[in-house]
Amino acid sequence: MIQWGHMQKWIVALALTAASAGFAQGTYSNRRAPGFSLPDTNFKRYDLMDYRGKWLLIDFMRTDCPHCKALTKMLEKAKTRYGQKVAILQIVIAPPETQATVAKYIGENKVTSPVVFDQGQVAASYFNATPQRSSFDTPHLFVINPAGHIVKDFGHSDSTHDVIEGDSLFKELDPLIQAPPAPKKK
Repeated sequence: MIQWGHMQKWIVALALTAASAGFAQGTYSNRRAPGFSLPDTNFKRYDLMDYRGKWLLIDFMRTDCPHCKALTKMLEKAKTRYGQKVAILQIVIAPPETQATVAKYIGENKVTSPVVFDQGQVAASYFNATPQRSSFDTPHLFVINPAGHIVKDFGHSDSTHDVIEGDSLFKELDPLIQAPPAPKKK
């Protein structure tokens, strides 16, 4: 017979093991997207709740990152491909990013989606930051469904290189975005 104290320890150990396995895989999906309200270079605010009812692609990026530039080009193609079904936000951390670095990036890369500034709190919530694990790689793309849940995320690694910089992004997004809506429950 297992005593309750031992059972609690076992449950906690199992939960920690499962959580660390998820972190090892680099996935931050299958949960509600953390809320935010962030400004762009003109101080216009963008709120996660404004995007309910449509697909949202959130890209955490840096203006000096060549992989980020490649993903930006793919996201611009996604805007054309999916039209009004999809919204795109790119998030930078300030500092080091400034209005000047973002304005230059927007001009050089012909960015038509908002680029918004985070002080680090939003990134911390999306990447489940802890004092032991406080950094993240860029770019990192989060796919958020119309109900506000993260259904996929892609960081820059060997296994997701073609999603970030190649044509596999659409292979990932098409089944999600083109799928018919789920029937409404009565």
